[in-house]
Amino acid sequence: MAHLIEVAFRGNRKEFFTWTGETAPPLKAGVIVEADRGEDFGRVHSTGELAEVRCNGCAHGCGTTPPPRVALRLATKADEQFDRELTAENEAARRTSMERVKANGLVMKLTDAEWQWDRRKLTLFFTAERRVDFRGLVRDLAAQFRTRIELKQIGVRDEAKRLSGVGRCGREYCSASWLPDLRPVNLGVAKDQKLSLNPQQISGACGRLMCCLRYEHEFYVLSRRKFPKEGKILTTSLGEEKVISCDIFNERVTLRTAEGDSRVITLAELRREVDGLDQPTEPIADTVTDDLRASTVDDHADAHADPAVRAMLDTVEIEIATLMEIAPGAVTPGAVTPATVAPVTAEPSIDIGVTETAAESAAEATRRKRRRGRRGGRRLRAAEERRQTDPTGTAPSGDGEDDDSDDTEE
Repeated sequence: MAHLIEVAFRGNRKEFFTWTGETAPPLKAGVIVEADRGEDFGRVHSTGELAEVRCNGCAHGCGTTPPPRVALRLATKADEQFDRELTAENEAARRTSMERVKANGLVMKLTDAEWQWDRRKLTLFFTAERRVDFRGLVRDLAAQFRTRIELKQIGVRDEAKRLSGVGRCGREYCSASWLPDLRPVNLGVAKDQKLSLNPQQISGACGRLMCCLRYEHEFYVLSRRKFPKEGKILTTSLGEEKVISCDIFNERVTLRTAEGDSRVITLAELRREVDGLDQPTEPIADTVTDDLRASTVDDHADAHADPAVRAMLDTVEIEIATLMEIAPGAVTPGAVTPATVAPVTAEPSIDIGVTETAAESAAEATRRKRRRGRRGGRRLRAAEERRQTDPTGTAPSGDGEDDDSDDTEE
């Protein structure tokens, strides 16, 4: 029966393999596994259900498919002794490689060197700000070590994971001890956790934001959903109070009244106070009435600016002027009121221009002057029609003088 095991190598590198034995090997036992064109030495990190869970969730996991490589056998004491000797040679290989990097004038930093257990490959890990042409370096190192050379460029987070160390919390780096994969961390997670935005205080040894900010972020987001937002005003048993701060660990909320008195209350007590009171609702009817009143005033103020309204007013004024010419005694300027023309205009607050007031502006006076000129022409045509229909052939006195005066103003 095949078993799934996770094997850890130097530099906190882990991979999954298939164990074909009857029982899975014990934890931290040395095993010899298949490697790239050879064999390698590692120690068992997890087996059974834990290995299956990590295989589905880790970045180096293979998911639901079986691992492509198998673990060959358990390591003997001689194998473990040879592995300790290779570990001592890794540092010597790194120093020699650094000298060749300087000789070739390459801008790169060699982080670590790792010999494969069968000495068929030497892997060099380096960091660089940009792409590096290391083909000449590979030829020099292959000629010196007489083996296959592989150079891998890694980031600063992977460098800290590989070299390991102690963080400011006093424990080993999360990336080197237990963190399955390295996710990107941005400044937004620090804001959600109400931490200092000073990069020096929230950065790790690698110079990037600490990895612990990322995996703790989900806890803060889920916990803050139970609390009211800071700055919100709530109606409690003491009246309106403002939310000052929220303590998600102790589930407490700090409130402040309008008088400046502060108090600390638990989240459960706050919910009982808020749910037990009837929250005041806004007077919707008054709001709608105010909005309608404001819109009506705006419509009246813009009535004279509408071309359609001005045309309607001109028509009303012309009809009134025609009635005055036909029956001078029936309609007088003083008898015309807004109520008289209400059925025609349908807006009692709109001025129809029959009477002039002393408070009219210069622009309004100019428009009225032009309208009188147009009315003069209509009055002249109305007088000519009356002469044709009058059997005596005489026209009322004073029409010609009025027309001449209107034409002169025009």
